[in-house]
Amino acid sequence: MQQTSSPKKILLVDDEPDILEFMEYNLRKENHIIFKATNGKEAIAKALAEHPDLVILDIMMPEMDGIETCRHFREHPSLKDTVIAFLTARNEDYSQVAGFEVGADDYITKPIKPRVLISRINALLRRVRASTTETPVSSPFQMVLGDLKIDRERYVVTKGSQKIDLPRKEFELLAFLASKPGKVFTRDEILDRVWGNEVVVGDRTIDVHVRKLREK
Repeated sequence: MQQTSSPKKILLVDDEPDILEFMEYNLRKENHIIFKATNGKEAIAKALAEHPDLVILDIMMPEMDGIETCRHFREHPSLKDTVIAFLTARNEDYSQVAGFEVGADDYITKPIKPRVLISRINALLRRVRASTTETPVSSPFQMVLGDLKIDRERYVVTKGSQKIDLPRKEFELLAFLASKPGKVFTRDEILDRVWGNEVVVGDRTIDVHVRKLREK
């Protein structure tokens, strides 16, 4: 099994001990540094203390569910760019769309086999490394479209004098669309450039991200 190039800090959040133990065991075998939490409030505290590279977040939890927890992550400056994948046993569109609405990067459906889990985690961690070594689109690093400025080196968007905070995926989508003003991109082109071919997402994912960009 192919391992990632270096250990990463991963926060696992689930109220079921068996699920936490299963994920921790398999991810520690990949030499990752694992932190655990059993509810949303504990997850936020752990994340602020440890600054994980990746968070695997269950949706159905007591005290604070995964949707609300993710929303708090995205509102906190030091956590807003953390890669987050929801872990859920539900296959309804609501779970997936609600997750992407609050800024999730991906979702993993339970139950999941160890090899599939590791493959999905490695794909997400490659995304972490890519975001720190590459710009979302080719140079130049800055684009100016009217009063909209996109700084792809610092991941900063400003409209006039107002700074607009965007989660990583929304930023990458905006930068890609703005790279060729007036061009109509196909869904396949957007999925390939923004999400890559390692993670399977649906058309609703694009719709949600485009709508959130328009609102902002």
